[in-house]
Amino acid sequence: MSDNLPFELQAEIMKRLPVGSLIQFRSVSKSWKSLISSSRFIVDYRGHQQHLFVMHEDDSDDFNQQCVSIADDHTFPHQRVSVTIPPLVKNLKDPSIVGGSHGLLCLYDFDLDAKEMEMAVLWNPSIRKAVAVVLPNMPDNKIYRTVLGFGVCCQTNDPKIVKINHIKQWKDAGSINCIPSQVEVFTLSTGAWRSSYSSNLPRKSIIWFRDQVVIDGIHYWLATDRTSEVSLYDLIISFDITNEEFKEVILPDGLSRNFDQHVMSNLKNSLVMLEFNRRRTLYNVWMMEDGVSKSFTKLFTICPPDVEQIYVLEFRKTGEPVIQVRHLGVPPDGLLSLAVYEPDSKHINDLGIDGFHEVKAYSETLLLLDKPNFFIYENTTPAFEA
Repeated sequence: MSDNLPFELQAEIMKRLPVGSLIQFRSVSKSWKSLISSSRFIVDYRGHQQHLFVMHEDDSDDFNQQCVSIADDHTFPHQRVSVTIPPLVKNLKDPSIVGGSHGLLCLYDFDLDAKEMEMAVLWNPSIRKAVAVVLPNMPDNKIYRTVLGFGVCCQTNDPKIVKINHIKQWKDAGSINCIPSQVEVFTLSTGAWRSSYSSNLPRKSIIWFRDQVVIDGIHYWLATDRTSEVSLYDLIISFDITNEEFKEVILPDGLSRNFDQHVMSNLKNSLVMLEFNRRRTLYNVWMMEDGVSKSFTKLFTICPPDVEQIYVLEFRKTGEPVIQVRHLGVPPDGLLSLAVYEPDSKHINDLGIDGFHEVKAYSETLLLLDKPNFFIYENTTPAFEA
């Protein structure tokens, strides 16, 4: 870049470059390294390139997990690279993706032994950096269940993890030793856990599910109220990552009662509910309209031909569903295929990645660049008072 350009203009040009170029540019000059590594530049940077992060297992390698990043642009699906799994993620033994936000992924092992130290990992696959966060105040798992949420504050670009301990069995809710849902929030900028700012904590009767999505700074979980007549999936709990307020979204009767399974996802920055019909092996895609009425409109049906099993994992930037399928004739214990479904033609394009998959869309970011790699945040909060 020409020395004749004002440094401020150079900085604006760099904000439009891909992450890979910026990492290389840090070796060009001290001034560029100082700029790119500064907290302000990291927060202000907005990558335009979107990728699909694919974590999969196959039986050819003793079910060891492997990761691939596929550029979600006009080259799709040909521009793909293998991603090395950082040691912190490997330490989770059986990691699952809690969620993704602003180019970061949050992973956690939901099947950890109670004696093991429980932690979540924040990972930026674009710059190959990861940090771990020890989860404090983990409750008696005979009475409580823990769910996690992850998102980045839209105003400050500060990553947050929210941890909710809720009562497993409704019969335990009246116990003198049983307290309402515990909500704690970890902010990366402080490196510490604290109680949520919110005063409207969720009710005891709420059961939370792991299925979740973050859109425009709002975190959503599928949930149900134990006191309702519907057994599952009758509401959505939202959590504003900025002001940390909880709200409830009641699902329409048609969505909450007529289902085999529900999944939430992000389709072009809108919340969609995927209603699974097991008998017909199809998904109906419903989009939540405007943030006020919480009404849902059916968009299309995912009904690929010649498949025995289907699971919707993510949506491409174009709006095409990324699906995991078992084709007709494949044995029940056989591996599943990763594919993209075209709603208009009902055709599926196989991506050539077999196994058991998790997929999350992400955009390039510099978040974590100013953090020490593989750092573990631990002992960062006092215990709850009795």
